[in-house]
Amino acid sequence: MYKDLVSDKPIPDPTDASRKLRVAVVTETYPPEVNGVARTLARMVEGLHSRGHDVQLVRPQQPEPAIEPRPRFEQLMVRSMPIPFYPQLRMGLASKGSLQRLWRLRRPDIVHVATEGPLGWTALAAAQGLGLPVSSDFRTNFHAYTQHYGMAWLHRPMAAYLRRFHNRAACTMVPTERLRQELAASGFERLEVVARGVDTELFDPSARSVELRASWGVQPSDLVMTCVGRLAQEKNLGLLLQAYRAVRQVRPGTRLLLVGDGPMRAELQAACPEALLVGQRSGQDLAAHYASADLFVFPSQTETFGNVTMEALAAGLPVLAFDHAAAGQIIETGRNGVICPVDAPEQFIDAACQLACDNALRQAMAPEARATALAHGWDPVIDRFEAILTQLAPARA
Repeated sequence: MYKDLVSDKPIPDPTDASRKLRVAVVTETYPPEVNGVARTLARMVEGLHSRGHDVQLVRPQQPEPAIEPRPRFEQLMVRSMPIPFYPQLRMGLASKGSLQRLWRLRRPDIVHVATEGPLGWTALAAAQGLGLPVSSDFRTNFHAYTQHYGMAWLHRPMAAYLRRFHNRAACTMVPTERLRQELAASGFERLEVVARGVDTELFDPSARSVELRASWGVQPSDLVMTCVGRLAQEKNLGLLLQAYRAVRQVRPGTRLLLVGDGPMRAELQAACPEALLVGQRSGQDLAAHYASADLFVFPSQTETFGNVTMEALAAGLPVLAFDHAAAGQIIETGRNGVICPVDAPEQFIDAACQLACDNALRQAMAPEARATALAHGWDPVIDRFEAILTQLAPARA
């Protein structure tokens, strides 16, 4: 259709006024890619579409696209290339002119930019050149990642880029009030809190599988502590291994289950040969892996939210985490898990040992964990997202 845009669906008739809003959503990542940003954004987009909004999704084209169900709304793929340090993910490459031609033909009421990569920047410039309102998401602490990749000198320039990017938008959505306050103190403007939900039908304690546990080689009485997410430096997985080794000293036979993939996989397998590294999982398979474990241990301090925390709670797992992101909002020590002060690794390790050894405490926490997740469904989140977009979009002539 355009030089660097590929559409898998004809553009609908722009004179159709039966829908509430025409929303163009621009993102560098989307399912079938497996990560928190992709999964949660898909729920938001599907939620808008199910409510009658006319959605157009602009995202990078995958080199070997997976077989997917035919989308129910328009999707446009742009040229792409691998992201440095994240070769499994792609950054989109589109020209400002091609996006403007697209949006002149079918003018959206609002453009929502979910990621801050080259595609997001181009979309922001193209939309503003056409006088279109733009909203954005702050979903990833990229500036916090720099210290984990030997590039601490990039922290300030990266933070300045993110601030400049988001301050050009009419609104930036953040997942927690604490993050809103932190960003506001750093000069970010027009911030709105839009939380994240969890699929409590998919993630459920009933997904626990005796057969799956047996395939791991664990006995019914053995403890399985798990962590789900990208196997990368910024996830603080060195501390996770320290906690696991300490737990093995007080409860021999404990197994560590790592669900996910990433550049640290080989290093982790070499450092901890007995760990179960099962790769990326999704859908019912992922739900079964959560529910078949006994304790969720999450050492990351670079999340903006941490969707896996909510998923673990929904599966009935007590959660050990730092007082950061979603865990800082929803974990209550002694009720549904334990939170530790940020930068208190010894306390984190001690808490892991206590939880591992106290079966009665974990059993008491399990229903409370589930109850916490049940209070965080997706409908109120999509209500909030929809309301902000409607407020920002001008009335259609």
